[in-house]
Amino acid sequence: MAFLGFTRPTYACLDIFDPSPAPSFTAPTAAPASGSPAPAVTAPPPGYVQDDMGHVHAEPGSTIRYTSCPPASGRHYNGTGIGPIRAGYYGPNDSAVPPGWVHNLEHGGIVLLYRCDAAPGSSGAADSAACTDASEVALQALLARWPASPICKLPATSNVVIARFDDMAWPYAALVWDVILPLESLDENLLFDFYAQQAERFNPEKTPGCVAPTPTPGPTPTAGPPTASPAASQPASPAASPAASTPASSAAPSPS
Repeated sequence: MAFLGFTRPTYACLDIFDPSPAPSFTAPTAAPASGSPAPAVTAPPPGYVQDDMGHVHAEPGSTIRYTSCPPASGRHYNGTGIGPIRAGYYGPNDSAVPPGWVHNLEHGGIVLLYRCDAAPGSSGAADSAACTDASEVALQALLARWPASPICKLPATSNVVIARFDDMAWPYAALVWDVILPLESLDENLLFDFYAQQAERFNPEKTPGCVAPTPTPGPTPTAGPPTASPAASQPASPAASPAASTPASSAAPSPS
């Protein structure tokens, strides 16, 4: 398969992560054929699980090939200013590439990506909705309202990266380690709910001094958010299917 992202020599993509949209979650109203009250059912957390690609350090400046893009895990740079990168908003012409911000994910950060070009593989015009002066203002205003992280209570100024990324199927996507939330628009409620339920739970490198939650086997594949309707720029690969995608617990961790 041809590599994507060829204009950015720091990374390349083997595939575009594009899980099939699932039906909206609806809690049952009554137990089948019994007439008794329905059992309590909790909606699955928002987002799609992406296969874990490891967390090995790479030589700064080298080209890193990710199995799926946008990558929610994988090899990354390690060094002052290059990985983890500074938290905050990066404009369309600023440099913020996956080998840098994947290291932020490893530390429990969240990355909100916006796309400026047409969806990969499509012949449409540039997607201007997520890359205009108005969207820039909206993204910066969103950053100013961003809540503290759910477990370590870190402020957005140290835990949130907002950056341009064109090699994805949607106008926006929020990423924490191993989990992706596709967004067709900036849905603040859904985004912050994703952050509250999924952030700081699965990243392999924990924040020093932060009490980690009770260990879990990793994120559970879910039906995904009701409002997420990823553009069908190309068929989802089996590895990108929420029903078959779980973090690879056998991936050998490396020193970070």
